Amino acid sequence: MSVLAAEDLRKSFRGVPAVRGVSFAVAAGEMLALIGPNGAGKSTCFNMLSGQLRPDAGRVRLAGRDITGLAPRRIWRMGVGRTFQITATFASMTVRENVQMALLSHHREIWRLWCAARFCHVAAADALLEPLGLAAQADTAAGVLAYGDLKRLELAMALAHGPRLLLMDEPTAGMAPAERTALMRLTRDLAVARGIAVLFTEHDMDIVFSVADRILVLHQGALIAEGEGAAIRADARVREVYLGTGATSGGH
Repeated sequence: MSVLAAEDLRKSFRGVPAVRGVSFAVAAGEMLALIGPNGAGKSTCFNMLSGQLRPDAGRVRLAGRDITGLAPRRIWRMGVGRTFQITATFASMTVRENVQMALLSHHREIWRLWCAARFCHVAAADALLEPLGLAAQADTAAGVLAYGDLKRLELAMALAHGPRLLLMDEPTAGMAPAERTALMRLTRDLAVARGIAVLFTEHDMDIVFSVADRILVLHQGALIAEGEGAAIRADARVREVYLGTGATSGGH
């Protein structure tokens, strides 16, 4: 059974279709990329999966369970993690404290005065920071982190509740090229090791072709291609509407 299954998703705004009959599935341990030009419907599709938008038609299933239109907090508690194009962390808290807060939320613990809450889940937080290379910065305020480290912290927070599905919206936006590759390869390794299904949007085609197991291509709200990197790179329509006729491994 697929971890995530989207079935004939449709969404319009004031009569203008944004997503038109999109269907796909993601398996445990799989990295699935969702790409396409600006305005293709990627964000709308993402927001329907995570509960920010309710589809006009179609279904979203998580491990076979219908989660269509549920509130984002309910979907999160069912095992869906998410990172955002603009990082969402607590700048005044330390790296460890950010992860502790995610763990406190996961365990539904009463929000205490922070002077007490900061002692909770220290070992669990450090265990999440270690594989992401953030252990040495555990006591550093998030607000002074380099941008690449901030992205890794956000990933640690998304992993705090042991998700079965991870949604990543342009996870490498604003990062240096070397940092982009490192982050996504680390994500791939963690996804395989923990059996997490990953769906991500990305404009850097070098990243997409190097880490994605499969690629979905949206254009004007419709799915126009699906397959492994070589097939997508060679697809004439994809090259015409997105990659460009001179594309080899990269390009927008």
